[in-house]
Amino acid sequence: MENSKSEIKIPTMAEMAAEGKEPEILFWVGCAGSFDERARKITRDICKILHHVGISYAVLGTEENCTGDPAKRAGNEFLFQMQAMMNIQVLDGYNIKKIVTGCPHCFNTIKNEYPGLGGNYEVIHHSQLIQQLIDAGKLKAEGGESFKGKRITYHDPCYLGRGNDVYEAPRAALEILDTELVEMKRCKSNGLCCGAGGAQMFKEPEPGKRDINIERIADVIETKAQVVAAACPFCMTMLTDGVKNQDKEQEIKVLDIAEITVRANGL
Repeated sequence: MENSKSEIKIPTMAEMAAEGKEPEILFWVGCAGSFDERARKITRDICKILHHVGISYAVLGTEENCTGDPAKRAGNEFLFQMQAMMNIQVLDGYNIKKIVTGCPHCFNTIKNEYPGLGGNYEVIHHSQLIQQLIDAGKLKAEGGESFKGKRITYHDPCYLGRGNDVYEAPRAALEILDTELVEMKRCKSNGLCCGAGGAQMFKEPEPGKRDINIERIADVIETKAQVVAAACPFCMTMLTDGVKNQDKEQEIKVLDIAEITVRANGL
């Protein structure tokens, strides 16, 4: 995968292994990050960040399979275990130790479900990587687009927040922007699901009075935020659809933490 603007060459694990090299980090792209047009932009921006700070990384490319999260959440444990064990075999074959993911669902599954099947890795979400790079002084909020004076609110993905207690890393990435970070009433451990978790992304909603993502966008509108920051490709889809549903596309932008970081750093 190459970005025509900056021509970043992203190596695969197979290419690195052929050269006898092992990267510091494996970037687990995930299904959404590979195939969803909107999520692919986030994938490119995570790669821009890794490239900018000089971290040695690689992707699995065609050797990457779905983690099995949707199958497991939908109740097909057998399919999940088949997918997981195939992935563990590939990861262990390349002696992978550290993985960064662009998706909280991939993050949660590899971090918490894979050890029970023999796959033990250090797994971090891209918001945690960004926080670490900010703390190390490798990423700043200068040289690019200014978010000064903008009102930003952050939507906690369930699998990142309530599932894994990762609340501060994404906020740290926003706090250095010199913006007004406003919290929704339902945030952190009391956050509201976007409506796509637990394999709900792949089915129609049950009958009810209101779609969950429309309910969530009402929380966003209440903050009067101009930007809603996301950290999950599923949330990105649901929030974007909610903004469109309310005809607020001109007033509210939905951006991933990685995209905001790339814009602020002028990458």
